[in-house]
Amino acid sequence: MSASQLSTKHLLGIKYITKEDIQLIFETADNFKEVINRPIKKVPSLRDVTIANLFFENSTRTRISFELAEKRLSADVVNFSASSSSVKKGETLLDTVNNILSMKVDMVVMRHPAPGAPAFLAQHIDANIINAGDGTHEHPTQALLDAFSMREQLGDLAGKKIAIFGDILHSRVALSNIFCLKKLGAEVTVCGPPTLIPKHIGSLGVNVSYNVKETLQWCDVANILRIQLERQDIKYIPSIREYAQYFGINKSLLDSLNKKIVVMHPGPINRGVEISSDVADSEQSIILQQVENGVAIRMAILFLLAGKR
Repeated sequence: MSASQLSTKHLLGIKYITKEDIQLIFETADNFKEVINRPIKKVPSLRDVTIANLFFENSTRTRISFELAEKRLSADVVNFSASSSSVKKGETLLDTVNNILSMKVDMVVMRHPAPGAPAFLAQHIDANIINAGDGTHEHPTQALLDAFSMREQLGDLAGKKIAIFGDILHSRVALSNIFCLKKLGAEVTVCGPPTLIPKHIGSLGVNVSYNVKETLQWCDVANILRIQLERQDIKYIPSIREYAQYFGINKSLLDSLNKKIVVMHPGPINRGVEISSDVADSEQSIILQQVENGVAIRMAILFLLAGKR
């Protein structure tokens, strides 16, 4: 029996929501997935709600996905990009948001380079806050759409084996995925070079592996993360070429397994580095389904949070 409303008025991270919240978001997203596959893709659910998208960091897929979700729900949308705003002139985060709120905004979707920025906002302003990625901390909507996509392929995730490959150290997607999958009862292994795996990650209840082939043989789903060169202030790997050779996932590696696994990637993909093109475009890959599910999941979250207003 799942809950009929969320336990929280914000989505700041998977850490702060319950398993029942996750199930409710999934069930709501199932309904919205039907909506976005109809000829008329709009519903009037958020007709009188104004949502501000505040992106203090570059984003293509997440921003477009949220915007599409908001428009499908008939919300009024205000887009704000920090690169062309008064933030460049030294305005503080709180001033920026208060100015936007004085324009009577009900919900704020925010991506920020500082971990904890959405939580800071939630303490100071009245609108519902959705974290669209805060530094290397969390990216809750990505984890929800990833788990939702896995559920479509495998059914209930309890007891399923999920492996997360790549740059775990700099990835907010990895942390949110771990929290989400553990709450749903999955077994999780992280795999990558020792320099890109955080020291105490085992304390989150995950297995750690440095062997790609063994981990692929173990798992039902491989969620492959991008090497985040833009977040690396020192060299964590000798070279991209060497990373691709030892930790990249290619077709011959997948073909050498004695089973078929599901391949995922949150994007953007560095083709030929962490994943080869023939894997990204193979029939085992659900990368494009993840993108489609992202809109349904974000519609579900916006709709459920609006119900908490």
